[in-house]
Amino acid sequence: MKICREDLTVSNESTYQEVVRASCGKVTGVLCEIAIAVYTFGTCIAFFIVIGDQLDHLITAVDHTEGVVTQHWYTDRRFTIVVTAVLVILPLSIPKEIGFQKYASALSVMGTWYVTIVVIVRYIWPDKNMTPGYIPTSAPSWTAVFNAMPTICFGFQCHVSSVPVFNSMRRSELKPWGLVVTLSMIICLFVYTGTGVCGFLSFGSKVNQDVLISYPSDDIAVAIARAFIVICVVTSYPILHFCGRAVIEGLWLRFRGEQVEVCVRREQRRRVLQTLVWFSLTLILALFIPDIGRVISLIGGLAACFIFVFPGLCLIQAKLSETERRSASWHGLVVYGVVMVTTGAFIFGLTTTNSIYRDVVS
Repeated sequence: MKICREDLTVSNESTYQEVVRASCGKVTGVLCEIAIAVYTFGTCIAFFIVIGDQLDHLITAVDHTEGVVTQHWYTDRRFTIVVTAVLVILPLSIPKEIGFQKYASALSVMGTWYVTIVVIVRYIWPDKNMTPGYIPTSAPSWTAVFNAMPTICFGFQCHVSSVPVFNSMRRSELKPWGLVVTLSMIICLFVYTGTGVCGFLSFGSKVNQDVLISYPSDDIAVAIARAFIVICVVTSYPILHFCGRAVIEGLWLRFRGEQVEVCVRREQRRRVLQTLVWFSLTLILALFIPDIGRVISLIGGLAACFIFVFPGLCLIQAKLSETERRSASWHGLVVYGVVMVTTGAFIFGLTTTNSIYRDVVS
């Protein structure tokens, strides 16, 4: 993220892909735009799947009866996803800017803390009816370690949305932005580590990929956690959609030979059309892809590109464009950029190939 801050200062662009294009050239910029479009599209599908997973169990908790969800048409998974998507997510996705999301996002941050606290408490004081499965103490193979990388990168990837969020701040300055980034990463670290470790230790090999599904539906505290997860996803979808829509808008205007910065004709019409098409496709695919693990495994490798590859390329290009005398720190940063690009490319290649073979071929 430090590299992203430096690139922001150098390029003075408003989106992640524009920063990459300004720093690394047209070809790399187009590759970045395509990667962002695919990644944000897949992430939006995953968000809808999460909504379906949580609402199923949340409705069961409200009805106080296991299995009642499948007995009524209005509790069907597909129906609840569609209703939530159309009534809540779609209106939040149409606006041109994302600054209004700050209040709802603050609620979602508190919700994620609540989820982590619930998972830790349930691990310390488990339900007597819960019996954990086998808890392995080491990975079965070295490739299994890299299989976890898509999920890790998916969780910590905030680079794509960081640039437009920076530009939506009231004070778009690097000093307060550095504080925001640092606190955000610390929160993510504690939330992901606490939830993942305690959730796995609570259920062992029986744990579901969506850890809250592993808990009984009639657990009130967990039901509230599910509600917070739904709120978090509902507020996150428009932000990722905004990033994807900006990419589609840029690609379309450049294909038509128009300047992105100056073309404002029919902007509202294009924005509404792009939003409706994006929303409809992600919703339809989510209704027929019930396993979030398959989505994350396929797009998680792309997250490594946004975390390592593109920032590394921007850092290398920024240093190579400097005309002043090249000191030891200059060479160190160039080497650091090369290491980032190599690491990201390795993670992306290995995890994506493995995911395609495991989830598509096999």
